[in-house]
Amino acid sequence: MTTPEQSLLGKPAPYRDEYDAGLLFPLSRAPKREELGLHGALPFFGADLWTAFELSWLTPRGKPQVAIAHVTVPCETPNIVESKSFKLYLNSFSNTQFDSADAVRERIRADISEAAWRGAPAPSSVGVKLVLPEVFDREPVHELDGLSLDRLDIECTQYTPAPELLTAAFGEVPVQETLTSNLLKSNCLVTGQPDWGSVQIRYAGPQIDQGGLLRYLVSFRNHNEFHEQCVERIFMDVWQRCKPVKLAVYARYTRRGGLDINPLRTSHPIALPANTRTARQ
Repeated sequence: MTTPEQSLLGKPAPYRDEYDAGLLFPLSRAPKREELGLHGALPFFGADLWTAFELSWLTPRGKPQVAIAHVTVPCETPNIVESKSFKLYLNSFSNTQFDSADAVRERIRADISEAAWRGAPAPSSVGVKLVLPEVFDREPVHELDGLSLDRLDIECTQYTPAPELLTAAFGEVPVQETLTSNLLKSNCLVTGQPDWGSVQIRYAGPQIDQGGLLRYLVSFRNHNEFHEQCVERIFMDVWQRCKPVKLAVYARYTRRGGLDINPLRTSHPIALPANTRTARQ
């Protein structure tokens, strides 16, 4: 099993400008899920929505092309793809000739699928969409919908995950709410570099104490974990502590290395959100 410490994350790495799928470094989701007590069937659905802003290749006549790539990795995959390896892999397209944008898309789909599903008894596929320059101006910017928790004037004193801050009104009438915050921050599991994000929590059930929820989200501030792992931790803490009937946790993190990662975890099947960036992304 590969570990984060074995990856190129936080280490000098040569820039390769010729296509090389071997640069991709899958990391098992299992160890962090075991920390959360997850074994066997997952209690959630969802996906990790990646956006790659630094993608370029050559036509057969040597002319550079550019595109934005949207990559959808189902949360059922046994692996995530370590982000620096993803960046290096995409950089390797820059001096490589492809017949068409469709050929690039299919190459990315095949390579990311192989890495993400490696070791699975029944491998499947990831989703890949390329946005070409002629439609760049159709790429919207929109903040997460919902009631902002950041309006609350609260005192924050805990900066490592504190699920005990989560409470709900179990004896009162259930509610349906969508709550958001731009104050999510965690750190890379390996390098300790900051990861900045916004989060949306949709739920139905006992009303969650909003002040406690905001303090809980702020408590990730000094926590070292990958984006996908933080969202699963938030989902499980809210699910177990507040006992909603339905729950969806969606986070959009600012980009690093030309990539942003936006995980969604939900207790029930829903359509994936459009991969629409926020102003900070």
